[in-house]
Amino acid sequence: MAESGVQEGTEQTPPQFELDQSDDYSQFLLHSKSEILAVLRSLLKKGAMITVHFDQGHSFLLTSIIGLSTDNREFVLDIGSDEEMNRRALLAKRLIFTSLIDKVKVQFSLNKLSPTKSGGRAAFLATVPDTLLRLQRREFYRLSTPIANPIRLKATVRRADDSALQIELPLMDISGGGVGLMATLDQARLFKRGDTLNECKLMLPDEGLLVATLCVRNLFDVTTRSGSHFARVGCEFVGLPSPRLTMVQRYITRVERERKARVTGMA
Repeated sequence: MAESGVQEGTEQTPPQFELDQSDDYSQFLLHSKSEILAVLRSLLKKGAMITVHFDQGHSFLLTSIIGLSTDNREFVLDIGSDEEMNRRALLAKRLIFTSLIDKVKVQFSLNKLSPTKSGGRAAFLATVPDTLLRLQRREFYRLSTPIANPIRLKATVRRADDSALQIELPLMDISGGGVGLMATLDQARLFKRGDTLNECKLMLPDEGLLVATLCVRNLFDVTTRSGSHFARVGCEFVGLPSPRLTMVQRYITRVERERKARVTGMA
């Protein structure tokens, strides 16, 4: 039976899953059954802890894979210690499984769990998923960029009449996969999902000028605690050459290291 300091429970604020942001992370989805099975076998071999979220993310339990069927269609999960939480998991219509193995984030979803027995003990039976998200840390780690002195991205967008408009927007965050831009609600109307932004430019401090092609993947409104409103424009890097990706990763690593050093110095 899986054990942890907090094994199951409820969450006031449901977590956000990259799996549900397919526009941002579609390139990291596995569809090959052999690849998916390889990940599941790795989780089994290493005894990796898996968090299962359900009830729209408000409830969870911790488990691990304890067996894989000989026909590679199903796998068996350890059952939790809370009978009520186990019962609710068996009734759930959608469950999201998350784990971290060798610095790789793994996520997949299923529509149901079934009760079964393993070694004479109660367990969960699950169907091998059709898709599975696998993210290296450098791909899923998103660095929030400075607010006081933000990095600004310059891009050319098209107005409704197809005329070109030079626009400059501050970055909210950056990762190896793309950037999040802060826009006014009026500016956000200039973007739509699927738009390609060519020759975008941003100056990464101590790294230099980064020129990249971006694809708009999502847009959503944000309301701050003070009541102000803005839009986040999520963009994916398109065909970013390795040297430029290295620039981004080097910048993220350095800023994170500096932030940790400041926190340590204040302790």
